[in-house]
Amino acid sequence: MGKRRKTGYPFWLGGVGATMAACCTHPLDLAKVRMQTIQPVAGTVRPNTISILGMTVRETGFRSLYTGLSASILRQMTYSLVRLGAYEKMKAALSKDGPAPGSHLLAAAMVAGALGGLAGNPADILLVRMTSDFVRPPTERYNYSNALSGVVRLVRDEGVHGLFRGLGTNMTRAVLMNGSQVCSYDLFKSMLLRNRIPLIDYQLKDGLLLHTISSVLAGTVATTVCAPADVLRSRLMSAHGKSKPVQILTTALREEGPRFLFKGWTPAFIRLGPNTVFMFVFFEQLKKGWRTMFPSTY
Repeated sequence: MGKRRKTGYPFWLGGVGATMAACCTHPLDLAKVRMQTIQPVAGTVRPNTISILGMTVRETGFRSLYTGLSASILRQMTYSLVRLGAYEKMKAALSKDGPAPGSHLLAAAMVAGALGGLAGNPADILLVRMTSDFVRPPTERYNYSNALSGVVRLVRDEGVHGLFRGLGTNMTRAVLMNGSQVCSYDLFKSMLLRNRIPLIDYQLKDGLLLHTISSVLAGTVATTVCAPADVLRSRLMSAHGKSKPVQILTTALREEGPRFLFKGWTPAFIRLGPNTVFMFVFFEQLKKGWRTMFPSTY
């Protein structure tokens, strides 16, 4: 009998890890979107992450911190599943004859990010709308009860093309996110494995500590690189009518100044930092579990 061909990890494994991470950090994602979409009021102090979360619990209860969770899960099982799965397949192909150059991994991550952005665009629209409804006037709320009913209403009210609202901005963000988060994680991880940590002269091994440090660094890079596209994406997807990215950008620059592009950086990092850690730690543990359960496929 011939030797069984090794197939590697299943394509969907990254999506499961990302979904597990999203379930842990969803309240932070909710706060980030609300901070990015809330309209400034003259003479008032702009709310921060803590005040947004506190106001949400105070006015609508603790369970409301998980408003839009169904859309978040749908997003991870489309957007993250494709971006992580495609990247892993491309990385495996590029690394057949040895470690792939960082530039090749970056290109692969960006292509995978674009594919993920395309696949996850409908869920992204639902997530932004469901999590930002609370800060809208009652007459302007979407009131989607869950992600599936949201998709049905989105198509019914805006047509099939409504599923691709903000696609260009979203794909740009997805390219930036995958390139800065997934690729930098691999680069930080390999760099830390090759070199001892200065000052304390400690050599990291491939384990939980290495995965945590690498993912924190990757989360910091990703938050900074993606902040401008993230703000524009949230505002475009939460807008009514046919608002254009250039129109939203010029209006915001005129009324709020260039700093608006990094509005919500702190809550974005507070959300993306832990989310990146959870995602890669869960993903690495799922890989480890898969190798243990199905050693002949890896």
